Amino acid sequence: MSRLLILSAAVAVLGVGAYVVTSPGPSSSVSPADPLGAAYAQGTEADIDTSTIAEMSLGNPDAPVTVIEYASYTCPHCASFHAGPFKQLKANYIDTGKINFVYREVYFDRYGLWASMIARCAGTPQSFFGMSDLIYEGQSTWARASDPTAIVGELRKIGALAGLDADTMEACLQDGDRARTLVAWYQENAEEHGIDSTPSFVINGQKYSNMSYAEMAELIDAAAE
Repeated sequence: MSRLLILSAAVAVLGVGAYVVTSPGPSSSVSPADPLGAAYAQGTEADIDTSTIAEMSLGNPDAPVTVIEYASYTCPHCASFHAGPFKQLKANYIDTGKINFVYREVYFDRYGLWASMIARCAGTPQSFFGMSDLIYEGQSTWARASDPTAIVGELRKIGALAGLDADTMEACLQDGDRARTLVAWYQENAEEHGIDSTPSFVINGQKYSNMSYAEMAELIDAAAE
């Protein structure tokens, strides 16, 4: 998935996408919370403290090679990466302690933001990555649901499957301040590394676009030398 105006997309997420989701039930619906207006009432995007957003990482934090993946939960190419190459990467480089792997979300749309809020609701990095696996595996179902209410409903099902209770999920989905902070954090990261497509990878500071496992392994091995 490639977007030329990736940072403008983040503003759109805030303007029309960081919604408050009502409690599930027969009248369940999604309504705008106008977080963009609230953000400006409290200060500009640059004034948002993003230090509260935890980095989600696996592997060895002291490894000589750090691989950062930038991905969107609504990106089909990202789902394909996690269904194949990522599993090889995890077995051969992450679980063996050869690399530090960091996952950073990209928000092209409000649905990806909602998925991120559900994934981060799980708490620990291990739980986050387990939830992310479920989100990517079910992408063709939840991301293609008929309307925003149906999409939220499908994401709730994934959260429940992972063991989250309804109250916890609602608290996460309705946290407008958290949504604004996540988008500001995403903007900072995208600007830092010039992210304009997903998945993108930063290997020891060098950005690369989507690639095969073999190509990534070659780059990692070279960076480790």
